[in-house]
Amino acid sequence: MRQYDLGSEEGVLLMCVAEALLRIPDQETADKLIRDKLGEADWKKHMGQSDSVLVNASTWGLMLTGHLVDLADATKRDVHGAFKRLIGRVGEPVIRLAVRQAMKIMGHQFVMGRTIDEALARSHKGDNSNYRYSFDMLGEGALTMKDARRYLEDYRRAIHAIGKDNLARGGKADGDVTASHGISIKLSALYPRYEHAKRERVLQDLVPGVLELAQLAKSYGIGCTVDAEETDRLELSLDIIEAVVSDPSLKGWEGFGIVVQAYQKRTPYTIDYLADLARRIGHKLQVRLVKGAYWDAEIKRAQIDGLPGYPVFTRKQNTDVSTSPAPSACSATAMRSTRCSPPTTRTPSP
Repeated sequence: MRQYDLGSEEGVLLMCVAEALLRIPDQETADKLIRDKLGEADWKKHMGQSDSVLVNASTWGLMLTGHLVDLADATKRDVHGAFKRLIGRVGEPVIRLAVRQAMKIMGHQFVMGRTIDEALARSHKGDNSNYRYSFDMLGEGALTMKDARRYLEDYRRAIHAIGKDNLARGGKADGDVTASHGISIKLSALYPRYEHAKRERVLQDLVPGVLELAQLAKSYGIGCTVDAEETDRLELSLDIIEAVVSDPSLKGWEGFGIVVQAYQKRTPYTIDYLADLARRIGHKLQVRLVKGAYWDAEIKRAQIDGLPGYPVFTRKQNTDVSTSPAPSACSATAMRSTRCSPPTTRTPSP
């Protein structure tokens, strides 16, 4: 994955193929995609760029050069053409099977389960039991109110499952939320027009649903974290978060969390705002500091809108500095432990 990262044409092609194959129901179309995309890459330039035998073996497998098969010199000089001819000779089904198998291996590594019950069961196996997880769904996003209602119900079921699992393993409703698993929710999954232009309507319709999920999580003694969105939704997200955590029904509960993206240039101000909010409501807020997502979209949107600058850092080093402990309304300890709290901090359990 490091060798064929998204900084290389091959990495982009492989990722496109892998993601696209998930959405293609029939084999004929999948075969056409493989034939069209995998023949475009320059695999040869990756040879010898990794110390990993597995990476180099994979590269040779993709190139099908002399280390695995004795090919003619003319064929070795034209890897691009050789790979296209290979697809024509071996057939897309073989390559399709190989790509799908690789996706299963990657999926098992990075996805805890296909359902919340499956994910919870895996979280208790082996070394996984040494960690605490905040479970979220992949790819959620509401296009209609029907979608939003479905995701709200999915979140309800997940909270019940996580909460019951917590209680069954000795957790308490008034216990330390960092000692149990939690859930992450995405606001754009709970409303189809989650945008600043619809602010008043979003606040009216969305706050009750988010508050309900937070109250449900509180009743089980687990954490509930609001995931991050695109830059132009940050202020709207903060409005919703403040409306929810300020509700008297959540008084004293320290399980409400916020994901903050460090690649946004407004991150220090966001942290200061959340620290001030925590002081005003009188209890701790969980803060998960992440690098950030949607980078490509943020850059392209700023270019399309003709903005004088970008809302996110364009160099990785700047994002790294943004995630480093630094003086602010949150202490350095809080930044390292991804907790922001007034006026003292606690280090969470592993």
